[in-house]
Amino acid sequence: MALKPQDIVVILKLCGYGANRPPFAQMAADLSMSSSEVHAALKRAQAARLIHGPDLNSQPNLSAIEEFLVHGVKYAFPAEHGGSTRGVPTSYAAAPLNRLIAAGKKPIPVWPHPEGKKRGIALAPLYKTVPDAALRDPALYQKLALVDALRDGRIRERKLA
Repeated sequence: MALKPQDIVVILKLCGYGANRPPFAQMAADLSMSSSEVHAALKRAQAARLIHGPDLNSQPNLSAIEEFLVHGVKYAFPAEHGGSTRGVPTSYAAAPLNRLIAAGKKPIPVWPHPEGKKRGIALAPLYKTVPDAALRDPALYQKLALVDALRDGRIRERKLA
């Protein structure tokens, strides 16, 4: 069973719940996904040993998640760029990296989104619902922006992420 990009989104959201994980339906609503997508993502994460335990109510395996994100996510789910668009800032242009890295003169990376307030170069999100989920959950937004820095960033950005 191979991981899919949305599995990373579900795993990052799962990390934010701690021990108080809600039912699949609530996770799905938080991520703008279906319950079956969340369930399937957790099954794949379990098969990849990114969550501990024999059942889907298990906790995230933080060391395995960190290792995969630092060393594998840019190869498994490489960044895809598009043209100039309006959207939600990501990677080094979003918190927390935007406090450490100046954007400079080149356009910033953004997830295309109709409610986006910044103009930049489109960076395809890991999954189509990422901008909506990120706008509802600031902690998830930061995690997803850091993952984009790992997927797309230069050496300095990846080290800071």
